[in-house]
Amino acid sequence: KTQLLDAISARMPTVYNDYYEPFIGGGSVLLFLRPEKAYINDTNEQLINLYIQIRDNAESVIEVVTELDSSPCDKEMYYKIRERYNTKITSNELDFECAALMIWINKHCFNGLYRVNGKGLFNVPYNNKVRGKSIDEENLNAISEFLQSYDISIYCKDFEIVCRDVQRDDFVYLDSPYVPVNDTADFTDYTKDGFTLEDHERLAELFHRLDSIGAKVMLSNNDVPLVHSLYSGYNIQKLDVKRMINSNAAKRTGKEVLITNY
Repeated sequence: KTQLLDAISARMPTVYNDYYEPFIGGGSVLLFLRPEKAYINDTNEQLINLYIQIRDNAESVIEVVTELDSSPCDKEMYYKIRERYNTKITSNELDFECAALMIWINKHCFNGLYRVNGKGLFNVPYNNKVRGKSIDEENLNAISEFLQSYDISIYCKDFEIVCRDVQRDDFVYLDSPYVPVNDTADFTDYTKDGFTLEDHERLAELFHRLDSIGAKVMLSNNDVPLVHSLYSGYNIQKLDVKRMINSNAAKRTGKEVLITNY
């Protein structure tokens, strides 16, 4: 969401109470806003573990990634580390090593894509990156300090559950997996359960419910008819964006929307 930060900032409410982000993803909006009190969430257990480990064990995470970076990465090494990471997933070992492996793999997999199969195992191929740093120690330590110093609650639950305590004048940013841009595209598979059409309909219902209690809500998604239909009557701003993870360079552009109820 880094490329959308200017647009998001321009459309943010100037005053709000607590901040909620039920689909935290890479956390760029959270780290840009740096709210004093926030509730962040994602259903990807490994991603939530990453935030927890950065908060609590940043030094250990950095040490493991640095050790992995000390050796040149070839195809054999990548798949060996990917298998090691998937073993952690299968064993539900949510620790600092699992977080470090996730960071390292993200820098060595195709287009930095995070995708899992039906069993929840990471299956993105190697990107042929042999050398280079996989981590910015100063940045990671700064994130760790932020998560420790501010009142940031971290959850791994369904988005509706996390939003049950939202009150009037709280700010909720909804950045769910996007609706596919065409009929042949699949709904996303960042988690083994995916994010279905029914989930998008539930999300729209949540948006309406939060609006009805006086919360300030912003949502981002693809600029497609279904999204316009689900959020008809709200303020919809169209945006041109770059799609850096599309395998076809000619298709690395797209249109998104920012939707607000204020």
